[in-house]
Amino acid sequence: MAAHRKPRQRSLTGHTARTAATLALAGAASATALEGSGHADPRPSPAEVRSKVDALYREAEVATEKYNGAKEKAQKAQKSLNGLRDEAARKTEKLDSARDTLGSYAAAQYRAGGIDPSVQLALSSDPEQFLDRASLADRAGSRQAAAVGGVRKQLQEIDQLRTEADDRLSALRSRQAELRKHKTTVLTKLGEAKRLLAQLTEEQRAQFAGAHGRAARSDARSDTRAPRPGAHEPDARTLQRGAAAKAPNARAAAAVSYAYRAIGSPYVWGATGPNAFDCSGLTQAAYRSAGVSLPRTTYAQIAAGQRVPRSALRPGDLVFFYSGISHVGIYVGNGQMIHAPNPSAPVRLAPIDQMPFAGATRVA
Repeated sequence: MAAHRKPRQRSLTGHTARTAATLALAGAASATALEGSGHADPRPSPAEVRSKVDALYREAEVATEKYNGAKEKAQKAQKSLNGLRDEAARKTEKLDSARDTLGSYAAAQYRAGGIDPSVQLALSSDPEQFLDRASLADRAGSRQAAAVGGVRKQLQEIDQLRTEADDRLSALRSRQAELRKHKTTVLTKLGEAKRLLAQLTEEQRAQFAGAHGRAARSDARSDTRAPRPGAHEPDARTLQRGAAAKAPNARAAAAVSYAYRAIGSPYVWGATGPNAFDCSGLTQAAYRSAGVSLPRTTYAQIAAGQRVPRSALRPGDLVFFYSGISHVGIYVGNGQMIHAPNPSAPVRLAPIDQMPFAGATRVA
């Protein structure tokens, strides 16, 4: 029988090998290109970028108001903690004085021939042991008993203050953790908005920045009178005087005047002036200049005065927007307000129809 041998495979050499390698590389490159093209994210249009950025700014504003609220509570907790610590220090100083008095009494007793046992206990390095056995103080005279009683009371007060201070410190740390959380959210949202805007050309970014101004003027009764950011033209001053004249009182008029002077100031989240503002920071600063103290956040400011219907708005009223009460401006008449919009736009005049109206409050 003839032997059946497995045919020997021929190795690729020379021109054949080069051809096969070329075909393999070309196929791999094609596959990679097809795979990449199948998974590449399409570049968003300028309109899509604007929509996404506006949404991010609104989300950042909500987080900013939460940050402002947490910061206000943290400041109150810190102030309260400092007050407790100061009080504890004063009482400790008073306690030391009382113990010095007992020491003087003990020295006099020693010179007279001995120290009363109750005084020995009072001067012990363990005052708690002394207090547990305070019944021995009955052997002392009236002055000594009063001094011992004073030490007892002061020790109890100091212990209570230290317990309260520990509770306030715990609350402060909780507020500080909340602050860090909201700050991270704000910075993340603003960073994402900045990244999206960076995808636009310089011309498109300029158009985006100007879009809010055009929208603000589109529904205004007289857009030729709307002041440019930072402008102090006669028209702007005329509007300011008119709004102040129609304000219900001098405080509201002063707040309106402050808001007009702030036009053109940059938006900076968490800022309350005098050179930069966020939305509630502007309203707080405006009324602070008029001698009225407002809470820090939008959702607290809406409850800081008398609610008024939209049909009864007067210059100086605070106007609020969105269902979460996340934005506020100062009404200046003629359907317009002054507000701090977002990082892409400075403080400016705008129609209240620009955003979903949520309510209004008269605070002065």
